Amino acid sequence: MFAVEVHNLRKEFSRRSLRRRSGKRTPALDGVTFDIARGECVAVLGRNGSGKSTLVRVLSTLILPDGGEARVFGHDVVTDGGAVRRLVNRVSVEASFFKKMSPVENLSYAARFYGLGIRETRERIPEILDRVGFPRSRRDARMETLSRGTQQKVALARALLTSPVLLLLDEPTTGLDPRSKLEVQEFIRDIREEHDTTILLCTHDMVEAEILAERIGILERGSLLCLGPVEELLERFQAETVEQAFLASTGRSVEDDDENGNEDESEQPLEVTT
Repeated sequence: MFAVEVHNLRKEFSRRSLRRRSGKRTPALDGVTFDIARGECVAVLGRNGSGKSTLVRVLSTLILPDGGEARVFGHDVVTDGGAVRRLVNRVSVEASFFKKMSPVENLSYAARFYGLGIRETRERIPEILDRVGFPRSRRDARMETLSRGTQQKVALARALLTSPVLLLLDEPTTGLDPRSKLEVQEFIRDIREEHDTTILLCTHDMVEAEILAERIGILERGSLLCLGPVEELLERFQAETVEQAFLASTGRSVEDDDENGNEDESEQPLEVTT
């Protein structure tokens, strides 16, 4: 059984204008097909608006696909969403928190949601915060007073409170300083080794993708152009680096935003705190 199976996955969003009531349907995912073996880490590279976040939202059951199939350890994300949610931990650059509460209070709430006992929660939270490089002096501060990068560390800690079976990482190190980024990447490697965790990493950081993943895919305007080991991608596009392969396959730099962005933020659901 594959950890993740995606076949011909499609998702569209409406783009409404002031002149028209009905909006144009724009594909965010356009026939995406791939699979991930248990314990494997697969990275998907793409520019802003390429469909990365939509893919993660579908696999975590936050939004429903318009067509195709997606399964997590054999469970369909549409018909068996409850089982999928018990297997998935998700880290997003847009993670939501109780802003008036501290990082420790937010993590304690999440621990209760996951069913962790009081003693385990008290031991686990400081340990995880240390490992993601969260400053001890800020652990009792309100979330609304923390920088985006510091909040991102809390998001990572929350996802790693339990031993995740499938970890969906959507730009997990965005906003982190170089040292914190390296600490988080090392922690992700440790999680895989300790818990045989399967990881889907969606990012525009090519170095991070090469460091963490066995296979790298390139997502462009909702279409998965390729997926394979780094050596295979370099050979296919006659490139010396992953960046050159990305440019050869898409014609644009990964830093460029998609002006015709596939993902319309106005159509996205609100994040749910868990």
